[in-house]
Amino acid sequence: MLAFNLNYIQTKNMFKTLILISVSFISVLINAKTLIHAGYLFDTEKGNLEPEISIIVDNDKIVNVIEGYVAPDPDDQYIDLTGYYLLPGLIDMHVHLTNRSSNRAYLERTTLNPADYAIRATKNAEITLFSGFTTVRNLGDSDGITISLRNAINQGITDGPRIYSSGKTISSTGGHGDSTNSLNNALTSDLGPAEGVINGKDDALKAVRHRYKENADLIKITATGGVLSNAKDGQNPQLTLEEIEAVVSAAKDYGFKVAAHAHGSEGIKRATRAGVDSIEHGTLMDREGAALMRDRGTYYVPTLLAGNWVAEKALIKDYYPPFVEKKALEIGPKLQATFSMAHQAGVKIAFGTDSGVSPHGENAKEFKLMVEGGMSEKDAILTATIIAADLLGETERLGSIAKEKYADIVAVSENPLEDITILESIDFVMKGGKVIKEP
Repeated sequence: MLAFNLNYIQTKNMFKTLILISVSFISVLINAKTLIHAGYLFDTEKGNLEPEISIIVDNDKIVNVIEGYVAPDPDDQYIDLTGYYLLPGLIDMHVHLTNRSSNRAYLERTTLNPADYAIRATKNAEITLFSGFTTVRNLGDSDGITISLRNAINQGITDGPRIYSSGKTISSTGGHGDSTNSLNNALTSDLGPAEGVINGKDDALKAVRHRYKENADLIKITATGGVLSNAKDGQNPQLTLEEIEAVVSAAKDYGFKVAAHAHGSEGIKRATRAGVDSIEHGTLMDREGAALMRDRGTYYVPTLLAGNWVAEKALIKDYYPPFVEKKALEIGPKLQATFSMAHQAGVKIAFGTDSGVSPHGENAKEFKLMVEGGMSEKDAILTATIIAADLLGETERLGSIAKEKYADIVAVSENPLEDITILESIDFVMKGGKVIKEP
C-alpha cells in the first residue's frame, strides 16, 4: 500500500511538472517575438534604402524598426535576411481572382458553377501571395466569392493576400459588367440593382446599398465599355454624369471609395467630375482628362500588363470572340503611351495589373512596363506600396515597414532600384507576421 501511495504521489507530481512545463512553453510562444535582420530596407516613407536594419515583429504587427543589428533574445524567432533587400508587402489595386485567361473563358460562363470559380479564386489568391503581393483590390465579383474568400483568409482558413472586394460591379443594362450581355436570349434577363445593373439615379442608390448589404469593401463602376465584354464598343460612355454622381454620393454615406473602369475620354471625365477615387485603365485619356484628374487628386490605375496581354492574345485566331479581338488590337497597345502622358502630367498613379486578364502570380511584370513608360524604379515601387495604401485609405496599417503597421514584408536578392525585374523573383514573403515563403 505504501509503495502504491508513493507511486501515486510521484505520478501526480510528474503530471503537475509536465503541466507547468507546458504552460511555460506556451507562455514563451505567446511572448516570443520575431527578429529580422535586413541587409537593406527600402523606406517607402523617405524613398531611400537604409542599410543594416533590425525589424521586430510581434504577432501580426511590427513593433520596432532599429538601425543596426540588435542581438536576438533566446526565445525570439530569428530570420537572417542580411543578404537581401526588404520592402513592404506589395499591393495590387486591380485584380480578378476568379478569372483565368483562356480561349474557353466565354464558354465557361455557361458551363462552370460558382463553386468552380471559388476553388479557382482560392488557388489564385495563394499564387498571388506567394509572388509577394500581400494586399489586393478585387474589382468585380459574382456570387460573393471574393467576399467569402476574404473572410476565410482573415480567419486563417486558407492563405492569401488581404482582399478588398468591390462585390458586384455596377454597370448599365447591356454595359461592361452586365453578366448577361450578349448571351443567348434564353439565358439573358433584365437585371436590376441587386445584380449591379442600373438605369437612373434611384437604381444607383439601390445598387450601392446592395453592395453594403453584401459586405463589400468598396464600389466599382463601369463608366465606359470594356475590351473583354462581348460587345461592339469598348470606349463609349455607359453611365450618365447624374448616375455616377448618385453612386459617389451614396458611397460616401456608407464609407465606400469608388473605382471607375473607364477607357474612353468622355467616360473618364464624367467619372472624375463626379468624384470617383480612381480611374482604372484610362486607355484613351486625353490631356484635358489628365489635367482634370491631377487637379482633383483622382488616382490612375493603369493596368499596362493587361493591355499588353490582350493585344498579344488577340493575334491568336479564335482566342477571343470577334468583337473582343477587334477591341483588344485597337485599345490594348495604347495603354503605355497614355501612362507616359499621365505620368508626365502629374497624375497620381497607383499600381494595378488587372491580373486574371493576364496570369495570376505574374503581377510584378507591371513594374518593368511602368519603368519603360518613363517612371523611375523608386517611384514604381512607391505606387505598389505607400501610394496604393493611400488610395485604399490604409496608410496607418499598410504601405511601409514601420512601427504599428502590419508585418507584411517581402525580400529580394538584388537591388530593385537598379533592376526592377528582380521583383518578379521574390525570395521571402511574410504576411501579418506569418512566413509564407523563405529563401
